[in-house]
Amino acid sequence: MGQGEELLRQIREEIAALRPRVMEENVGRVLAVADGVARIGGLSQVRLNEVVLFGDGSRGLALNLEEDSVGAVVLSDGAQISVGDEVKTTGELLSVPVGMGLLGRALNAMGEPIDGRGKLKSVGRYPIEKVAHGVIARQSVSEPIQTGILAIDSMVPIGRGQRELIIGDRATGKTAIALDTILSQAQINRRGLASGDKSFRPVYSIYVSIGQKRSDLARTLQLLESRGAMEYAVVVAEGASDNVASQYVAPYAATAMGEWFMDNGMDALIIYDDLTRHAVAYRQISLVLKRPAGRQAFPGDIFYLHSRLLERSAKLNSELGGGSLTALPIVETQAGDIAAYIPTNIISITDGQIYLESELFNRGIRPAIATGISVSRVGSAAQTKAFRQVAGQIKLALSQYYEMQAFAQFGSDLDAQTRQLLDRGARIVELFKQPQLEPKRAEVQIFLLWTVKGGHLDGIAVEQIYDSVKQLESWLETNRSTLLGKIAAKGELDGALERQMEEAIALWKKTYAAGRGGAPLPSAA
Repeated sequence: MGQGEELLRQIREEIAALRPRVMEENVGRVLAVADGVARIGGLSQVRLNEVVLFGDGSRGLALNLEEDSVGAVVLSDGAQISVGDEVKTTGELLSVPVGMGLLGRALNAMGEPIDGRGKLKSVGRYPIEKVAHGVIARQSVSEPIQTGILAIDSMVPIGRGQRELIIGDRATGKTAIALDTILSQAQINRRGLASGDKSFRPVYSIYVSIGQKRSDLARTLQLLESRGAMEYAVVVAEGASDNVASQYVAPYAATAMGEWFMDNGMDALIIYDDLTRHAVAYRQISLVLKRPAGRQAFPGDIFYLHSRLLERSAKLNSELGGGSLTALPIVETQAGDIAAYIPTNIISITDGQIYLESELFNRGIRPAIATGISVSRVGSAAQTKAFRQVAGQIKLALSQYYEMQAFAQFGSDLDAQTRQLLDRGARIVELFKQPQLEPKRAEVQIFLLWTVKGGHLDGIAVEQIYDSVKQLESWLETNRSTLLGKIAAKGELDGALERQMEEAIALWKKTYAAGRGGAPLPSAA
């Protein structure tokens, strides 16, 4: 008994001796706090990106691990933190809820609902930061993401698992392209799931709003709700008035939510709107943390900030379930300067870019895609065979048109071949004009491209092409839905299908003329 008491006394003494060191390692004190950043003494065992808990219950994220202190950003708005407050480590990295229960919800960067619809039904949590899958775990991109935008799906195709940058000046339609893509996925999902095809794989969308006005976010949510797209989408938002630390975290949190779909053999699409504001938020945090400033006052790891984010998008191999995460980051340029610091960083990370030009936008050519700069490094691998059959020479014809158009302004005498090239290019430009938030079905796009490729619109005056094409689309949906279904089901154009398309376009031309009181088609002559 005496030996037992002696052993117990020794254990108690050892615990008492260890207590100050344990306190030093896991509990600290706020040394200074300003602009949403706290400098903390102690916490010698804290990890990078570990969540710390302040005395008032608010949370922080440890970002600077220095020799004598820790720099942490405060993740809670309106936190009441004072010098001397106690801070504890939690032993946890920052994580967010994931799962099918997130669909239809609007969340903040912490994964907390901001739509007033109650608690989430999630299946678990994922850390916001994770090492990207290596090359062995991936497979080549081969399945398309249909944006519903004719100019993109034909000239700059996007595949599942790709990273395609949307870049351009302010108010050139960047967000509209992203929203079009979400609406297109919702339409495709509804049709595919209703068809009963067991091989159909829906694409779930995640829209990340970073540093935007709350009014813009409200309009976006209203649009997605009214068009039935929220059933297949998640919105993660941190507004311009929100904590910059939350703006920094938001895209990583949303990527973790998308990775859950990918890891479980599903397909997801994530849109970052936009990474320019994300970089500015990170710069603000870094400057307050006293990190060395580099070019344009950005910290030296600004490239790593976005590369470790975008590299997580991938198409996994079949052994890992074959899921995919497709990224559409958005970047805003100033006066069309794509050679600026942040744009060039992200261009070098992504697999291509869709460049929107202010001059084209102001001329009424919308979407204002600059064909010479826009490129997809996946290319036709992300298109169906039918798309490749009709879209092969479209981008070349349009590029030649823009080049020849500038040349033709200096001379009135043009040979027949040049005139034909200009006429065909002008019709393609009109064909590609598309109202915002009106995505087209893939089979309709294929029919329209086949029509212009075969010269079936050559008899119509250029100024009448836009209206004529709208009437053709409506006529096809009403009178040739079976033909469109065959194009979609077969995935390629053969002789029999093309004969049916020839008959359809001939009948439409007669119907179109009859609708004009029997007058012939508006002549291009």
